[in-house]
Amino acid sequence: MANTKKIKVSKVLYDSYVLCIDMFFSILGIILTFPILIVAGILIKIEDGGPIIYIQERVGKNGEVFNIYKLRSMRTDAEKCGMRWAAKNDNRITKIGKIIRRTRIDELPQFINILKREMSLIGPRPEVPSLTEKFNNEIDNFIDRVKVRPGITGWAQVNGGYDLNPKQKYEKDMYYIENRSVKLDLIIILKTISVIIGGHGAR
Repeated sequence: MANTKKIKVSKVLYDSYVLCIDMFFSILGIILTFPILIVAGILIKIEDGGPIIYIQERVGKNGEVFNIYKLRSMRTDAEKCGMRWAAKNDNRITKIGKIIRRTRIDELPQFINILKREMSLIGPRPEVPSLTEKFNNEIDNFIDRVKVRPGITGWAQVNGGYDLNPKQKYEKDMYYIENRSVKLDLIIILKTISVIIGGHGAR
């Protein structure tokens, strides 16, 4: 009984820590990266004249569907043949898209999703409903990824990114979910900074 109570208290403290970190970094992120968003938006518009912000349905915590915000990095006709898994060196990605993906600038609008409590700073990347259903039929318990809020960055994103197939991604996401801690979050943040600087493994 004492151990169970201790675990519950630890979970409450961790959840409170996550909420504070999410709110602090999302507000700070919006303020600090606003000039970058403006410049990136102008370049996206100049390249092909299409929309700057890309809005797409994704599966969030407990299976709730929400609209995710991203700077558009693919051609406007990228999904004319339907949804498909994004791959490394995807030929649908624009010239500007390659840059903003490599540096993760395309993910910056998701600070809004964090403020809306649809996402967290750290967690599994949210998938579209159709792919979530597809992978759940192919990979046992794939849906378990939605036990927590999806994140802008996460264990899978900084340990493979585009090089991971859905099963490998699931395994890394579950490792994070089962081992969440302040220490692991700090490691992910540091590795994310390394990915941004080096431009490797971004998703």
